[in-house]
Amino acid sequence: AANRALLAAPTARETVRSGGTRLFKKQGKASFSSRGSLAACSAAFAAGAMSSMRRRHREAQLSQRMSSTTMLAGEREYDYDLFTIGGGSGGVRGSRWAASQYNAKVGLAELPFAIVSTKDTLGGLGGTCVIRGCVPKKLFIYGSHFKEDITDAAGYGWSLPDGAGPVLDWEKLVAAKNAEVTRLNGIYNKLLNGAGVDYFEGYGRIIDPHTVEVDGKRYTTKYICVATGGRATRLPIPGCDLPGVVTSDEALALPKLPKKMVVVGGGYIAVEFAGYFHGYGSEVHLVFRQDLPLRGFDEDVRAHLKDILVAKGIHVHSGESPLAIEEAGDGKLVFKTDKGSELTVDSVMFATGRKPNSWDLGLEEAGVELDKRGGKVLVDEYSRTNVESIFAVGDVTDRINLTPVALMEGMAMAKTMFGGGEPAKPDHENVPSAVFSQPPIGTCGLTEEDAAMKYGSVDVYLTKFKPMKHTMPTGRGEEEKMLMKMLVISEGFEGAGRVVGCHMVGAEAGEMMQGIGVAMKAGASKVHFDSTVGIHPTAAEEWCTMRTKTRTTTAADVEASSKAPVAA
Repeated sequence: AANRALLAAPTARETVRSGGTRLFKKQGKASFSSRGSLAACSAAFAAGAMSSMRRRHREAQLSQRMSSTTMLAGEREYDYDLFTIGGGSGGVRGSRWAASQYNAKVGLAELPFAIVSTKDTLGGLGGTCVIRGCVPKKLFIYGSHFKEDITDAAGYGWSLPDGAGPVLDWEKLVAAKNAEVTRLNGIYNKLLNGAGVDYFEGYGRIIDPHTVEVDGKRYTTKYICVATGGRATRLPIPGCDLPGVVTSDEALALPKLPKKMVVVGGGYIAVEFAGYFHGYGSEVHLVFRQDLPLRGFDEDVRAHLKDILVAKGIHVHSGESPLAIEEAGDGKLVFKTDKGSELTVDSVMFATGRKPNSWDLGLEEAGVELDKRGGKVLVDEYSRTNVESIFAVGDVTDRINLTPVALMEGMAMAKTMFGGGEPAKPDHENVPSAVFSQPPIGTCGLTEEDAAMKYGSVDVYLTKFKPMKHTMPTGRGEEEKMLMKMLVISEGFEGAGRVVGCHMVGAEAGEMMQGIGVAMKAGASKVHFDSTVGIHPTAAEEWCTMRTKTRTTTAADVEASSKAPVAA
């Protein structure tokens, strides 16, 4: 019966093709290849009943998918079941998932590929993360460590001939990075093709709740997904658009390594870029308005990282705001702050936030509500806007702006749209993340203050130590000092003993935090960590040996500290 259904399915789908567009390419190939499975089933019975059962189970699953395909197509009133505007992580994943898992007919629009993007002409499949964000940044960070590694080697007996040392070829580095992100862009194109998604290269905008336009041509669609991400911003101060003033987009493609530069901002992009430029030999001045970097992170993490940035030799200008940038001749810039600092530099990089890329997409004309202050697309727990047929995922919604979160949102959205009436909402609780500062930060769960306010009282376990590698005479122990912190709900409060926050500064923090994120997602308690045997000698074993409580923080403590007068 399963094989008969498979043989009939292509004809049923064929009757609902529209406009000559290929429908369900991947599933069509699968159905044709399964025609020979009638004979294969007989062979399987001869080979053994178990093999036959497995094959029939797979065929039944495929038959069910084909039946749902026919149903979708038969009911279709539009050119597409889903049309996505934006080919970054969330848009591509949601589109692929809808096409491959739910047999939806999907179209996707994205701008032509370029290393540096523009609002309406240049972009590329893969989006910010792949082309001008996570991936190239991490590649640059890898490379920036090698000089330190050579320095550390001296503490282990290695030496170089007098006067010898590493020489950086910046142009070669940038070219290699560009080649890799270009390769990944091509892979994203193949992934869409493999899932049967129709890719349109051009600028997409919404005409009405069921119509999109790509470079003048219109397509109707049952659902629309907006996945246009965000764009780097510059502070509107005099000189912000001078040559040599860049954002993270351009900083990843500079033709020449700056000898001296200013990075404006205290967020994760700022500390990451400051770290890698410093590693390559630039004199880096990090300027931010607050006393500590990384607003929103745990306070112990913020203070620890600031100390390390200073120990590494990065010039930290905390509590300063930029006033103006002026040309100084010979390609130089003068950067001025409200505290009287004047720095003559080769480049100024703004890392002062990203804005949701929601304007000039036709959203407001279609009735979609945007946040009045920041422009983010407002969505419910299922990523649906106030317009029933329009969804949004990823950074354009400004929820948790991380690539894996956008992937999760895209898959949940596809299930909500096509999962047979079973809506799925992405789970934004206990999302592990990393900041690739030097050394990196890993975090999962709540900060100390947030945990105390949510649960009433938390026990704090905190340890700082020099990593084993730097107990040898590398001379960099203070630069690499580790911090680990665990937050546990106090006895007498609901959920007592459960771990609700883990934070770390130190080598391999991101790698460790991925595993800790799994434990916290499973509801791990402090007892679970304490009863786990540590791996020795590693830094990770400290998570299993923090037995002595550092302090207890209550909601009342947090409220009292927030009311305390701030020192002038």
